[in-house]
Amino acid sequence: MSAGARTGAGTYTPAPGAAPLSRMIAAQTAFETKMLLRNGEQLLLTVIIPSLLLVLFSTVDIIDTGSGASVDFLAPGVLALAVMSTAFTGQAIATGFERRYGVLKRLGASPLPRWALMTAKTLSVLVTEVLQIVLLTVIAFALGWSPDGNPFAVLLLLVLGTAAFSGLGLLMAGTLKAEATLAAANLVFVLLLVGGGVIVPLDKFPEVAQTLLGLLPISALSEGLREVLQHGAGMPWDDLGVLAVWAVLGLGAAARFFRWE
Repeated sequence: MSAGARTGAGTYTPAPGAAPLSRMIAAQTAFETKMLLRNGEQLLLTVIIPSLLLVLFSTVDIIDTGSGASVDFLAPGVLALAVMSTAFTGQAIATGFERRYGVLKRLGASPLPRWALMTAKTLSVLVTEVLQIVLLTVIAFALGWSPDGNPFAVLLLLVLGTAAFSGLGLLMAGTLKAEATLAAANLVFVLLLVGGGVIVPLDKFPEVAQTLLGLLPISALSEGLREVLQHGAGMPWDDLGVLAVWAVLGLGAAARFFRWE
């Protein structure tokens, strides 16, 4: 057999080259999800803190949440907190340190396109959120939660909330140093936990503050979920509009200013 025949097409098994794009995205999504769930700090933010807040404030009369069972008020807010903790805080911190240590730079040089890497990160966030929502819903039902409303409106709020927080998290991770991202993301998490209508009703704040706080993405998400799940409202268009604006601004700014190294 000649040398040309030995090195011709079909000689190598399997054939060298990049895997199909869909398979690369699926593999990267699985990897990102595993890394997210194995990180102790991420688990604290995404699972333990929301669960503890839901149980504590639902069973102990600490804050006046108005008429009805406390869990009916708290469950939607804690669901919003879970979205923020994963899509914003957790993603910002993880991506910031990946950028610092050169992981993003190396991944950017792989056959996986950069937009596909961002897609995989977003999909891993969505997978984690599904697990969070299932867990928190089970806990809330055990505490006596009785939700109402349009499931499609809930889904739309969660998707827009994820897009808004994901854009802001990637913007922070792609523009600040890793240490600054760590500090800023945790500080924002605490501030929005207190002032975003998650566990403290917005009507407990001064009227001027209520107006300003109502424009925050966490407030729009928690209040929108509460309108649907607690009060049985249809589409909370005002809250959806606020989230849509934040999603466009956050994702647009992240696409424009994100630095890979």
